Amino acid sequence: MKALQFWFDPVSPYAYLAFERLPQVLEGLSYTVSYRPVLFAGLLQHWGQLGPAEIPPKRDWTYRQVAWLAHRLDIPLVMPAIHPFNPLALSRLLLAHGQASALPGAANRFACETVLRRVWRSGEAAGEPAQVEALAEALAPGRAQELLAASRDETVKAMLRSNTDQAAAGGLFGVPTVVVEDRAFWGLDGLELLAACLRGDPWFEGPAWEAAAHVPGGSVRRAAPGQP
Repeated sequence: MKALQFWFDPVSPYAYLAFERLPQVLEGLSYTVSYRPVLFAGLLQHWGQLGPAEIPPKRDWTYRQVAWLAHRLDIPLVMPAIHPFNPLALSRLLLAHGQASALPGAANRFACETVLRRVWRSGEAAGEPAQVEALAEALAPGRAQELLAASRDETVKAMLRSNTDQAAAGGLFGVPTVVVEDRAFWGLDGLELLAACLRGDPWFEGPAWEAAAHVPGGSVRRAAPGQP
């Protein structure tokens, strides 16, 4: 049985689509999944990148592609009222729920499904107090206030920072990324590559995987004056 880590941020529509598609892509395989919330903005900052929504034409393309992918994969999707939104409260809620379920630093699939589907199927203002409170009640009926309080605790905040730091240290640059053993598979389209690896495709046993990353570097773009 292979142990997988699914690194994600609720702000990413690709993470939502990959979460929904993962069981189908890996059908028939023996595996476990640890769902690990991270702060996508923290990864962007670590690598000095802009997010897709920070480049206007790329933002338009991203939303069109996401709408098409959801249509093609037959996965329900309704964009949040505003995007991008602040996902901190949602990720901390997931970690607080995981901590209560003896999964420190991770969340179970039920909790992730509850949060991601509310974000990406409701059309609500995602991450806002009303939604977070409703999700807390859905995750912990009768104990919502206790869960909300735990999600604001410094211990949970530190977990999210630690997850993000761990992901960056491991070379992760985007979400979703699935890690198995020493290999990382980025993006929704990376799931097919992941499945091939787990099914024992001989390509992964030869030199091709490592060799593909060892192309000599050429011209490097210089930062604009005044930029780091």
